[in-house]
Amino acid sequence: MLEIIKSGGWLMLPILLCSVAVIAIFIERLWTLNERKIAPRALLGEVWGSLRSNQLNSDKIKELRDSSPLGRIFAAGLSNSRHGREVMKDSIEEAASKVVHELERFLNVLGTIAAVAPLIGLLGTVLGMIQVFTAIMTEGTGNAGVLAGGISQALITTAAGLSVAIPALMAHRYFQRRVDSIVVTMEQEAVKLVDALHSDRRIEAA
Repeated sequence: MLEIIKSGGWLMLPILLCSVAVIAIFIERLWTLNERKIAPRALLGEVWGSLRSNQLNSDKIKELRDSSPLGRIFAAGLSNSRHGREVMKDSIEEAASKVVHELERFLNVLGTIAAVAPLIGLLGTVLGMIQVFTAIMTEGTGNAGVLAGGISQALITTAAGLSVAIPALMAHRYFQRRVDSIVVTMEQEAVKLVDALHSDRRIEAA
């Protein structure tokens, strides 16, 4: 394996760095994007229970804010609920935009790697073919070792770039879909809270 990497030339270094980044981001996002931790299903019922029993004071709101990303959104809305429905909605949307930004952390990096890794491989292919044609011009076609080295570099870097880009693209799509699902869940829960406080609607038990 080490010999294959060496034969790919110096462009294998950025490709290897990209592969390490993909693995690290995949593990971190897989651990972080846990819907049960980000948007606990029972949280809305707990908040509504505290509201009905008049136990939702500033300490409870602070505890709610620190409990989870969804709790942070709820806390922002509850802190401004007395100012009316629209102000409460604006506060929720502002908090939600920050939460979504955090959920999408590193996803752009995955997308960038998925786009750049094949280009690095393609650059290696071009450099390898340049090496081949240079060898043909200077030494003719008799030096098979030089020709094989250039062709090897061309093929290895292309294969390595694609080997990194394909998993990166799959991970990017997977985590983007997971973020979208979590965002939909948080939106639904936030709408239920707003409606419960500023209309006749009541929250059903979870």
